[in-house]
Amino acid sequence: MPLHPTVEKVTARIIARSKPHRDAYLERMSQAASKGPARAHLSCSGQAHAYAGAGEDQAALATGSAGNLGIITAYNDMLSAHQPFERYPNVIRDAVRAAGGTAQVAGGVPAMCDGVTQGEAGMELSLFSRDVIALAAGVALSHNTFDASVYLGVCDKIVPGLVIAAQSFGHLPAVFLPAGPMSSGISNDAKAKVRQRFAAGEADRAELMASEMAAYHGPGTCTFYGTANTNQMLMEFMGLHLPGASFVSPNTDLRDALTAEGARRALSLSALGNSYTPTCDILDEKAFVNGMIGLNATGGSTNLLIHLIAMARAGGVVLTWEDFAELSDITPLLARVYPNGLADVNHFHAAGGLGYMIGELLSANLLHPDTKTIAGDGLAHYTQEPKLIDGALSWQPGTTTSLNEKIVRPAHGPFQPTGGLARLTGNLGTAVMKISAVAPQHRFVEAPVRVFHDQDEVKAAFQAGELTEDVIIVVRFQGPKANGMPELHSLTPLMSIMQGRGQKVAFVTDGRMSGASGKIPAAIHVSPEALDGGPIAQLKDGDILRVDAEGGALTILTEGVTDRPPASTDLSAYEAGTGRELFAAFRNAVGAATTGASIFEGSY
Repeated sequence: MPLHPTVEKVTARIIARSKPHRDAYLERMSQAASKGPARAHLSCSGQAHAYAGAGEDQAALATGSAGNLGIITAYNDMLSAHQPFERYPNVIRDAVRAAGGTAQVAGGVPAMCDGVTQGEAGMELSLFSRDVIALAAGVALSHNTFDASVYLGVCDKIVPGLVIAAQSFGHLPAVFLPAGPMSSGISNDAKAKVRQRFAAGEADRAELMASEMAAYHGPGTCTFYGTANTNQMLMEFMGLHLPGASFVSPNTDLRDALTAEGARRALSLSALGNSYTPTCDILDEKAFVNGMIGLNATGGSTNLLIHLIAMARAGGVVLTWEDFAELSDITPLLARVYPNGLADVNHFHAAGGLGYMIGELLSANLLHPDTKTIAGDGLAHYTQEPKLIDGALSWQPGTTTSLNEKIVRPAHGPFQPTGGLARLTGNLGTAVMKISAVAPQHRFVEAPVRVFHDQDEVKAAFQAGELTEDVIIVVRFQGPKANGMPELHSLTPLMSIMQGRGQKVAFVTDGRMSGASGKIPAAIHVSPEALDGGPIAQLKDGDILRVDAEGGALTILTEGVTDRPPASTDLSAYEAGTGRELFAAFRNAVGAATTGASIFEGSY
């Protein structure tokens, strides 16, 4: 069956737009591959330095082996999602040693938890941490002593940063090894209701703390479908995970078997293995189109509209928000996972998960079937699921029917005929909205605005009883150049209360919202941002704004707004403390949200 014409058209447009950048990138990768790892060409002293800490692997490194695997790890035990990585290096070393190879931890990268920093100053470093991760991984691999690489990362900025780095070293194979989700605790819906009751003064902090601890209770990824789990979905749709690996729980026999197999697979894909498959061959234009389809079909995080653009540019592929919007228009929404529904990712996985969805989308001709992946040629590999049978890992055909249609549905009977994301444009600029969690009756709001320059100002106005009428809350000077584009998720509970009281409420910002945000129509990533003189800087309290997710409109209805001089504000409070003074160069160099909000914009 032929590919869907819109998928074919958008892909062709991306290929044409990207050609000069992609050609230059592939030429760089070809040159790097022709030189090979410098391990054998190092001086004796250099080799001794590189192998001195390798213990029993020293001799194999010095005399030659089946390959040396570089491990890039984002391990820390402050992130529940990354705590399981503490054990991975030993599992990886044992697996590749048995295959005749070696493995070394090439370096670590920082990994912050957005859940901890929500509403705090540290959140202003969150988006920038993605580029720091790419830089740190680049330093780790710059020793050029590795034949392949594995990446240990899960959460919000970590996977995108690692993908950017993997493409800088795109002549090497790269396998991404996830940790898996924590077991299900109290329901995400129950947790959200306690948060709303606390914001309304109806629950005390002891009740709130008990609820949060019951939700976040052990190692593994948070179980809602936010940015972290959206990352895991993308790694399967784009062929960098082993099939079915994303949502297998930590510290289980199957998880360990997948980790060991991922390490062996990375070695087999190297130039010393049997099937050389560099990352630059996997992450092409088709792979990114498949990722965008997956993002829309699952109702994934809006953060990936920024991250996918930055990830793609690292490999010479140029994506635009228009590409996302056109693909969203023809992609059915097949999943309901919190905050888009009541199920968590464990329920989603049990109902058929990614393997079932990929099969449905392939059957509907909405995915490129002929991509290269770490599992082999063709995305059909990802319709299979891993099983541990008599201690041996194998892949079996996955389910071809949904095991719970309240969670995941077939392509011919979706939750809605279009994807989970919408692009909004108008005389206020361009923005995006995650509509998969927004009920249809809330997708159109036309109301006066209240303008704020800080999320704490919104909370104070709410507590003072000022936000009791229909309103569009505008929080500006939150873009990447102003203060690093923090997530403003801590405003979600109070806006949910307002919506629950029967008010029409919407949110507009040049900042970000969490991948866990839903229910409230939020036009986010507004570009141009206020600090760039975007029209959002010209709004005043009482101006009438239209936020129309169905019609894709973000329109100032009050006359004369764009004739005003733009507002200014004192940003000095964002420039120091909690490490923020270290990131002045990032704020000065960062690009717009529409091009990935990256400091690398002019570098590739």
